[in-house]
Amino acid sequence: MEHLQDIDIWLLPYGIVVLFLLIQLYFIIFVYGKLSRYQVVSFQDQPNFPPVSVIICAHNEQDNLREYLSSILEQDYPEFEVIVVNDCSFDDTKWILQEFAAKYPHLRIIEIKEHINLKHSKKFALTMGIKGAKHEYLLMTDADCLPNSSNWLKEMAGAFQGSTEIILGYSPYFRHPGFLNRLIRFETTHTAMSYLSYALLGDAYMGVGRNLAYSKALFFKARGFTEHMHIKSGDDDLFVNANATKQNVQISIAEDAMVYSAPKMTWKSYYKQKARHAGASVIYKGRHQRMLGTQLITAVLFYISVIAAIAISPAYWYIAIAAYLLRLSCQFLVFRSIYRKLAVSDLLAWLPILDLYYYFYICFNGLFNRSKKQVSWK
Repeated sequence: MEHLQDIDIWLLPYGIVVLFLLIQLYFIIFVYGKLSRYQVVSFQDQPNFPPVSVIICAHNEQDNLREYLSSILEQDYPEFEVIVVNDCSFDDTKWILQEFAAKYPHLRIIEIKEHINLKHSKKFALTMGIKGAKHEYLLMTDADCLPNSSNWLKEMAGAFQGSTEIILGYSPYFRHPGFLNRLIRFETTHTAMSYLSYALLGDAYMGVGRNLAYSKALFFKARGFTEHMHIKSGDDDLFVNANATKQNVQISIAEDAMVYSAPKMTWKSYYKQKARHAGASVIYKGRHQRMLGTQLITAVLFYISVIAAIAISPAYWYIAIAAYLLRLSCQFLVFRSIYRKLAVSDLLAWLPILDLYYYFYICFNGLFNRSKKQVSWK
């Protein structure tokens, strides 16, 4: 009997491993599996499209505007305007926009001047753009974004059907050599995989402002960003978190619907970006905080428990290794289809390394920055 009790004690660490494994398998198979099984829909072949206002906020974006703005202005779409809000730029943004306006009559410019007594955020600039928009349907993107096709507007705005008020798009980053770029694209893919899956499950909790659409009526009904104006970030995820319902959200992730963006090129700039984003999640709805927290924490604890179980009770090492391989195998099976949909198939081979690094980096980054004061929106 004592011998059996000793076996039970030595097996206890592996019971903890199995517990975290089961929780992780729930997210991988039942949550992310929803996106894996999803048949991508194209919205560009319908007969009619609603008029759309594309809104871009720009602060010292002379180079990005020069490179990317024409691809937005030259979309193949029946009726649209592009509004660029020049938010206190002190580079040549103003003059570059005037050059574009002379060539493209559907470009409108809104100038925000610096004021010694006024410290505002991107939300203020975005609000000015929305108030100045002529059309009911609004499509947000950034100055450093490049639509993957001239049919981008059709794919995004074409999804406004029935009771839909919010369109969640997807914005991958350009591919460059190096581990940092792989990590950034992996993190972006993981974030998209999560918010798109939950949207398909009827519980959308965020969107990404580089490729996000919603109606003007919804914006004003929700009183804009009033509830979270004190937080610099969150013009995209917090707005969706507060206003998404089971009926009013659609996703658009066809290849032509994607918008590529320039990634950070240094670890310091990437850390600063993630620190800025971390502050918004603290005011997500309670169930969304618990949901995301559970997924993140159990992934970190799964890795820790695998190592700890082998260290404490090495005689049963094969249980921990089997648990690790089972989780990894399920990830490969589920993520393969998702990565193909999200145009990052090259990252699948890096999954074992990136997954481990991602969870610990994001976890500790979030812990250090959730309560840090944010000072800028760029």
